[in-house]
Amino acid sequence: MDNTSPPSKVVAKKHVHLQERRGSSVSLVLDMSLLGNVEPILPVSTPRYVTLRFLNTASHVLTCETLQQQSQRLEELQGEFAKIPMNFVIPEELDIPGRAAKDRYKSILPNPQSRVCLKRAGSQGEESYINANYIRGYGGCEKAYIATQGPMLNTVTDFWTMVWQEGAPLIVMLTKLKEGQEKCVHYWPEMEKSYGPFTICVQGVQECGEYVVRDLTLQLEGKCHSVKHIVFSSWPDHQTPESAKPLLHLVSEVEEILQAAASTGPIIVHCSAGIGRTGCFIATQIGCQQLKDTGEVDILRIVCQLRIDRGGMIETSEQYHFLHHTLSVFASQLPKSRFPVELLLLKALWTV
Repeated sequence: MDNTSPPSKVVAKKHVHLQERRGSSVSLVLDMSLLGNVEPILPVSTPRYVTLRFLNTASHVLTCETLQQQSQRLEELQGEFAKIPMNFVIPEELDIPGRAAKDRYKSILPNPQSRVCLKRAGSQGEESYINANYIRGYGGCEKAYIATQGPMLNTVTDFWTMVWQEGAPLIVMLTKLKEGQEKCVHYWPEMEKSYGPFTICVQGVQECGEYVVRDLTLQLEGKCHSVKHIVFSSWPDHQTPESAKPLLHLVSEVEEILQAAASTGPIIVHCSAGIGRTGCFIATQIGCQQLKDTGEVDILRIVCQLRIDRGGMIETSEQYHFLHHTLSVFASQLPKSRFPVELLLLKALWTV
């Protein structure tokens, strides 16, 4: 099912230059000489307290039935999405030496209050920077996920340090290595390889149609940590998949892996920037859990919670629409008799 409409064509005038969304805090530059005596255009910045007030209070609860209807209301979803503050971090908020060289996109930075800090080996108290954030899960569960950018050549060791430090049982990769340009370096071995102080070994590989699962072991100073690595590369950057089913299959696979995992550390999720596809996957898993437990889902609340923890999660209105569609497909597969226990008891009393 193709649930995205093709973008309308934009005719670029000679003096209008569009800059790439990522890597720049400026999205549109105009030749001011063409505007005559028009008042100069000044940047408008929403105060942080206004942003956080919205993100902490916005809500739109949907039952399984209303979710089906809402997923078809494209214009309404676009309007709702447009009201959600991105909550991006400005560089001045992260005064960390050497930080810029470790950011894939200069305008996509980790929110300070939830960023992952790496401890340098043999030097307690000192921190090493990585573009990653702890993300709350279902019910506000702390550090259920880590959302991060795709590793770069100079951050691969940092990435594996994070996996080791956090005791992550699973890594979910949602990007190809290249999509026109590099999106992520090949940060795992074919068989065995050393990355900084870590030795990574591939213990097994399983092809699962839409994704590939690898069993990896990290070795450091005689100690060992096992981690699953999933590559789901069929999701195009800035776009949405043609069908919700592969993503739901991935969510199911992740749940099975976690049930069997020895470690209770956070799931590490990344795409290229660590906000678009990464946000969609995390929101989908949280939404599925909420639907199973309550028969309802609050997608707006989920996305707002994600953006408090990492700015820009769920990048586009198309992704927001796809999230609604995916959860509506999941809801349609739930047993019709699935209701909270309290409602079942009330129904039994009414029929006496």
